[in-house]
Amino acid sequence: MTKLIVSLALVLMYALPSMAANGVINVKSEFDVAETADRLENILKEKGMIVFKRIDHSEGARSVGVDLRDTVLLIFGNPKVGSPLMKCQQTAALDLPQKALIWQDDKDAVFVSYNDPAYIQARHNVAGCEEVFQKIDKALSTFTKAATSK
Repeated sequence: MTKLIVSLALVLMYALPSMAANGVINVKSEFDVAETADRLENILKEKGMIVFKRIDHSEGARSVGVDLRDTVLLIFGNPKVGSPLMKCQQTAALDLPQKALIWQDDKDAVFVSYNDPAYIQARHNVAGCEEVFQKIDKALSTFTKAATSK
């Protein structure tokens, strides 16, 4: 019961600020989409993450005649981190590997958006992996800040 209360408190503490955005954290970048994506990809690789795929959604849209502002998706992860989460709750695998969306809004601002780890924890009702979620939260925040600021 105590673990449940602590887990709920952690979820609320981390998730409430992001609830309006449905568990999405948005970080404004000082760079354009391409440079932000390059910087993030390089940081992820330097930190031992596997970058599985880089998808240029705007390029794909152009190929079918749709005009889409710059939008790039990075899919990345590390089995050392993700596997314990799946062991705690296998449905967490629906949100793994991690994804980061680098995109330009209608005012030309660029953002990196990713799933809030607390939201993933709550969504899948994961218990027993609080330390892993805290580690992921800290890492994603650090990687994103480094990729988006000078």
